[in-house]
Amino acid sequence: MSLLALRPLLVRQRSLSLSLLRYTRPLPSLVCRYSTGNAPNHSSKSLSAGSDRTDVSTDVRPIGERVKENTKTASYMGVILLGVGVTGMLFYVIFWELFSSDSPNNIYSEALERVKEEPRVKDALGAPIKGYGEETRRGRRTRVAHTQYVKDGVEYIRMQFHVQGFRNRGTVHLEKRKTDSGGYEYRYLFVQLDYNPHSPIILEDNRLQQDAMRSAGSPMPQPFL
Repeated sequence: MSLLALRPLLVRQRSLSLSLLRYTRPLPSLVCRYSTGNAPNHSSKSLSAGSDRTDVSTDVRPIGERVKENTKTASYMGVILLGVGVTGMLFYVIFWELFSSDSPNNIYSEALERVKEEPRVKDALGAPIKGYGEETRRGRRTRVAHTQYVKDGVEYIRMQFHVQGFRNRGTVHLEKRKTDSGGYEYRYLFVQLDYNPHSPIILEDNRLQQDAMRSAGSPMPQPFL
């Protein structure tokens, strides 16, 4: 047989060999895809299981440390509440002192204005007149001395402060009682002069009307001690 007769057979055999190689080459990749596709996905299941358990506490501290931390937090909260209460009380006291007409500060201011406008006091002390509280040994002036008390169910306030003009000085004594309407009215208000303490300048004296039996024996106001 000549080579020309065998040539078509060789060409056909070569084409068959190429076809077999073409179809057999992707087999390993198919096997790998099949194996990876059918393998159980343990990692995804474990991740999903871990994400589902959100109720598990992440606090791994000892119980004693957690109790100590909670106690410290409670103590801090108590200190804060105490501070808020004290601050509220201070604001209430300041508001009452400044704006209440029955506060000692306002009673002092109102009495001082009456004393400064009294012509007899102006003549005795010499205008202008200024008022101030108690003096220490070093000459420092403190707050106005006052006391509040209850007698027979009635509230009283007693006060003493000093006044000074360009000629003389004096001491103001006053007492007020609380009425049924809730306000305060004078029992007495007078100025005791330093140069003549036995002849005070009386601006108010209602003790006879308010308590006739008690004031009948001593119509003269007594100095506040």
